[in-house]
Amino acid sequence: MTDLFKILCPILFLLLACGSDLPNEQEAPNSKEQLYINGQIYTVNPQQEWAEAMLIVDGVIEAIGTEAEVDIAASEQATIIDLENKMVMPGIHDVHLHPLEAASDNFQFILSQTETDPENYAPDVADALEENPNANWIIGWGFDMYTLLDATRSPIEILDDISTTRPIAIMEQTSHAVWVNSKALELAGINDDSPNPMGGIIMREENGKSNGIMMDNAGNLIIDLAISSIPNNEQNDYDGLINFALPELAKNGITSICDARTYWKRNHHLTWKKVENEGALTVRANLGLWLYPNENDASQINTLKSLYEYDPESFLKINQIKLYADGIVINTTSAMHDDFAFDLFELESNNGLNYVSQDRIAQYIAELENIGFDFHIHAIGDRGVNEALNAIQQSGTAAGRHRLTHVEYVNPSDYPRFAALNVTADAQVAGDFSQPEHWHDNDDFVHPSLNENIIPLKSLHQANARIALSSDWDVSSLNPFIGLQNAVTRFPQELSLAEAIKAYTINAAYIMRQDEKVGSLEVNKEADFIILSQNIFNINPTEISQTTVLETYLQGELVYP
Repeated sequence: MTDLFKILCPILFLLLACGSDLPNEQEAPNSKEQLYINGQIYTVNPQQEWAEAMLIVDGVIEAIGTEAEVDIAASEQATIIDLENKMVMPGIHDVHLHPLEAASDNFQFILSQTETDPENYAPDVADALEENPNANWIIGWGFDMYTLLDATRSPIEILDDISTTRPIAIMEQTSHAVWVNSKALELAGINDDSPNPMGGIIMREENGKSNGIMMDNAGNLIIDLAISSIPNNEQNDYDGLINFALPELAKNGITSICDARTYWKRNHHLTWKKVENEGALTVRANLGLWLYPNENDASQINTLKSLYEYDPESFLKINQIKLYADGIVINTTSAMHDDFAFDLFELESNNGLNYVSQDRIAQYIAELENIGFDFHIHAIGDRGVNEALNAIQQSGTAAGRHRLTHVEYVNPSDYPRFAALNVTADAQVAGDFSQPEHWHDNDDFVHPSLNENIIPLKSLHQANARIALSSDWDVSSLNPFIGLQNAVTRFPQELSLAEAIKAYTINAAYIMRQDEKVGSLEVNKEADFIILSQNIFNINPTEISQTTVLETYLQGELVYP
């Protein structure tokens, strides 16, 4: 042992001696005081837009400004982190996405979105049937509705050729339609005489029989039934959230989110609470409880009231209601003032549908706003937007922080009403379809004059509306830098880069009722921030989407990588 000690002693001495010269970040890796220096820190604070340094103590910003100013506030025990002249900004808020739906394995297969012959979908569906012999339902995703409508025979026959004994349900790539076989209709209790459900349409052949395409809420009812048959559907949701969705959010610099469709009948809220209770949440999350259009109003209102939870100190809050005012343009179900260019359903009216009518929206707001709920209203058509604003004007108060999401078609007379009613316009521009070169793709559906200003961000901003930007993941890309790039390049309805960043940060934080806590980098706010690969103010706007997130911090703690 003596010889061994003689050998080790000089080595130990050298290690200790070297250790005394290590940088501060290696001396005190567990320090609760971090001094970030040599950075390009974009604060989103109009009183101090840029800073060089930031001091964080116990997850809260203690000082921010020049290095000289911040250094005075730091103690000798502070861990020093050199930002190496990298850009820093507040953590991204994505206030409209579907993380459980995007990440869960409850869907067993995905169809090609480029297929033009619906008969060619059959092998993939048949394979899924064979690969899941014990599944009560076969559930897929990804078809294009107009591919089905171009089929030489009824879409239901294509699936019935595969199986009439096991139910099959396939969700359209927009989630606004579901393709089923006859066994699925049987189990759902739908026959040739069944009426259309609230907010939905059972598409039919000329002879009155279903063609297997269930539009909007008619399809939702089928998917609810199918997923309820999966014994481990809640575990699939949990696994997807923990293993895929949360890491993806952190990777993309997203520190706050709104789950835009929390299906409480599927216990989505309990999945979120389980993750929170385990201390595994790496985002701040507000849940938007789904308003089921076909539920009894009094019963549903009581249930929603019982689910409300708001603790300002918790990362998880259940304080929003998500509802659809209408459907989508390309399925001719968005609520429009004028009729669509063609009649897809041959109903009494041809100007779209309402999941929830104006009067019902007003009723729910009257009952739930005073509990503390804010409303997140899907409104795409100009009539849908108008009716949602009317409902808020009818029943909302100054206490509400309601918003309309999508806002693709807005009558100019409604622009100033957003500011007047304190309603946020929440838009998604990450998808290519939202860019001006694709606006007139909708000329086949509505009058071309309506397609001159789809998602009128600039017009709404000029009318003093509060703008938020979000992804609608997984309909569009989760990457916020694609959304930022598209927002600033979509002339004539573009935003400045500063306004676009506000839309992803402080404006979205307002929606989540946390703008006093996060959303900008200021003294006494909590340290949710990201470090970027490039300064997005110093590059060509067409290069913003190439930005990557190097590090993501939540309340001062590193959550990515």
